[in-house]
Amino acid sequence: MLTSDLAINFRRGTRVFPRLIKTDEARYLQDAARLIEIFEEFQERTRGELEAELEEYVGTGTDYRILRGLIKLLTDRCEFETCAPADPVEIRQKVFLEAGKLQPVLPGSKEKAEILEKAGDKFGASPDSIFENLYADLSANQRMISFEPISPRDLLDLYNLAQAQAILYRAVEMKISVRPSDAANYRAIFGWIKYFGLIHSIEGNAKNGYEITLTGAASLFHRSQKYGVQMAVFLPALLLCKNWSLRAEISNKQGPNLFYELTSEQTELVSNRFDEPEYKNPDIERLKKNWEKAGGDWRLENNRRVVDLGRAAFVPDLVLISPGGKEIYLDVLGFWTPKSLEKKLEEFRAAGFTKFIIAASNELRGSREEFLKQVENVIIYKTRIEPRALIEMAEKLV
Repeated sequence: MLTSDLAINFRRGTRVFPRLIKTDEARYLQDAARLIEIFEEFQERTRGELEAELEEYVGTGTDYRILRGLIKLLTDRCEFETCAPADPVEIRQKVFLEAGKLQPVLPGSKEKAEILEKAGDKFGASPDSIFENLYADLSANQRMISFEPISPRDLLDLYNLAQAQAILYRAVEMKISVRPSDAANYRAIFGWIKYFGLIHSIEGNAKNGYEITLTGAASLFHRSQKYGVQMAVFLPALLLCKNWSLRAEISNKQGPNLFYELTSEQTELVSNRFDEPEYKNPDIERLKKNWEKAGGDWRLENNRRVVDLGRAAFVPDLVLISPGGKEIYLDVLGFWTPKSLEKKLEEFRAAGFTKFIIAASNELRGSREEFLKQVENVIIYKTRIEPRALIEMAEKLV
């Protein structure tokens, strides 16, 4: 994605729009093709050499911010690595230790050659290699070991998507209206929200559609940067779904907040999520593994239902099934705040629904405020969810 300094947008009244480029325009396609060529040509060379070549290409033209944005997206597709015969820190320690014994050490002197030879003997490398890799761990000296290829048109599509994503870094709140759809579309939208661990509430029902409210990064006091990235990467996932409209409130330091709007019928933004692997929450996977040993007569299964709470809806991750067949739903939260958790509990109370357990990781708490209430349906855990604690709570709820 793009950094904030590379994000370009404009305003009309209270609305904000990403500055999109025409992906079929010859000059942009030409620039994209040349930049891709440069990255391909500089594989196995240093980051410093690559950046020097890119700097020369960008120059001082009027499109330099667009070009730097394309470069950022291409750099994200690279893998750089420190390539040296040994840890550069250890190489420097050895060289400087030997140099301390032979001061002064002048360029081209026999003392310098002797120092590099001793270091080379220790690390099994030539003196020249030792000298070349004294600072191989610096960013400019790291080598590109791989580059994920992309076509010019796809790069321009990715750029437009990244401009839209950048707006969401400063989202206060996002509302998504989902028109009546088939069950698969509902599951996809709810599944992506869970995938990215977004703080959310859901109102409505399958017959009439749903109104989903996502808390934005600008509403959090803690972990807002990390959460903002999660909200931004949710956008291309949402683009894969249908029958929705989005309205995001965007924080504006220069005046009243602005709004970004989008619908599933738009055609300017193209999703880059074509083969997204199935998400597996590590806390849930660990719980399933431990359940086999400590679950006793209770069963733990994946949940595939959307639970109707009247005005609200509940999409739990798992269901605990007692020996007698009674069910208790389990939801493992992603990011959360005490305020969002209390709101969720109010929805359950309003619906008179008690057959649930919410497990919230203290590591993913998005506010420094503590959740101090003792609630029989809530477990706050530090490192893992204990099966025994869940069963004890579930037995009180059946």
